[in-house]
Amino acid sequence: MPGDGIGKEVIPAAVQVLQTVLPDLETVEAPAGWETFEQTGQSVPDSTLDQIRACGAGLFGAVQSPLYKVDGYRSAILTMRQELGLYANIRPVKSIAGVTPSAEKALDMIVVRENSEGLYISRETSDGETAVAERVITRSASRRIAEKTVELARSQGRQKITIVHKANVLPLTDGLFRDSVRDVIAESGLDIEVDELLIDVAALKMVGEPERFDVAVTTNLFGDILSDAAAHWGGGLGLAPSLNWGDGVAVAEPVHGSAPDIAGQGLANPIAAILSGAMLVRYVWQLPDIADKIEQAAAEVMQAGLPASQITAGVTSAILQKLS
Repeated sequence: MPGDGIGKEVIPAAVQVLQTVLPDLETVEAPAGWETFEQTGQSVPDSTLDQIRACGAGLFGAVQSPLYKVDGYRSAILTMRQELGLYANIRPVKSIAGVTPSAEKALDMIVVRENSEGLYISRETSDGETAVAERVITRSASRRIAEKTVELARSQGRQKITIVHKANVLPLTDGLFRDSVRDVIAESGLDIEVDELLIDVAALKMVGEPERFDVAVTTNLFGDILSDAAAHWGGGLGLAPSLNWGDGVAVAEPVHGSAPDIAGQGLANPIAAILSGAMLVRYVWQLPDIADKIEQAAAEVMQAGLPASQITAGVTSAILQKLS
């Protein structure tokens, strides 16, 4: 699903890389995004949702969402998250020597964000003078994201899980989240250090002491903000991959936007889309060795520096050469 803007350039690049390392991979292209809404009245048509379910995995580029209310419009990625049950958002952050500002600290962290509820249920009311947004936290969703966090920590041999919340101000909602996550970790029998931070303290630590994080798990809005802050240590949002993950289905997406100012000029860096594809390889298809190869090739290309022009084609070609 290339989507809008530079998504139409970076997703084909990522697909090329995936088909190089997985020659038997079959892909299906499907519409989604703002342009799709303008054409069909749906940002993600039902047929696209059906195709994602049938494939079990999707790769989405970018969406050019309006900054104002449009009747009938619903964000493409939010639609996919809610309709497909993509309740976990996984954001890995790794430092790359000579490229990212954390190179001297050799960071390797994951931010796990609950992806289905919180303030992002989009229940808002307004009388023109007072606007109210409803925030929903449930035990079931909190336990579900905790189970995914434990699964990730166990499979990757992680050493610590940090629960991020604001239970001192929101004791019922964030208290429920925190306690549910702690219960699941305790029940799992996982031998791992567990600590917790208030979200404001966590944001400060992410800026000043990012090395203290290994796996962080938090609620939807807090996770959105904290994972973007963490992306700085991996080279910024332009290089950040992500995976929206449910049970039996996942949609990977680069974190960057549609960048309409450079769309169609060959200037978009496809690294984030390629790394997002690698997340499908690692987490969904359970092929960590192949994912390692993609990530290593991408790191080496970034260390060599971007070409002066035709960045999309140049970066893609350089990665393909390293993988061939």
